[in-house]
Amino acid sequence: MHAYEVDPDAPSYGEGAAAALGIEPERMLKTLLASVDGQLACGVVPVSGSLDLKALALALGGKRGVMAEPAAAERSTGYVVGGISPLGQRTRLRTVVDETAELFDTVFVSAGRRGLSVELSPADLIRLTAAVVADIAR
Repeated sequence: MHAYEVDPDAPSYGEGAAAALGIEPERMLKTLLASVDGQLACGVVPVSGSLDLKALALALGGKRGVMAEPAAAERSTGYVVGGISPLGQRTRLRTVVDETAELFDTVFVSAGRRGLSVELSPADLIRLTAAVVADIAR
């Protein structure tokens, strides 16, 4: 677990977290919720990039993905936006982790609140979330 001070003026929660922890932005992963063919799903990508919704949908065998409304993401996961973790969600969602996560010995994801991250191996992240690994970041 790694606690850090949240910079309210940071342009992005994830990039601010990476800077606060002194790690490469590619190792800090953000958890984004999308609706794939009407069902919520979770995409985990580096904070330095963005989620390719079409690639997410294809990785899950779907046709179309759109970003979930923040309120729906918070209701489904039990976490607030900016602190959504791929781990321990209220409702387990289908999850896709970007393939670049496997380039590192460890990666960081939100631990469920702003200002707290958990460091773990990509293999553990994939196992704990029952994730598919695919090229979903741009």
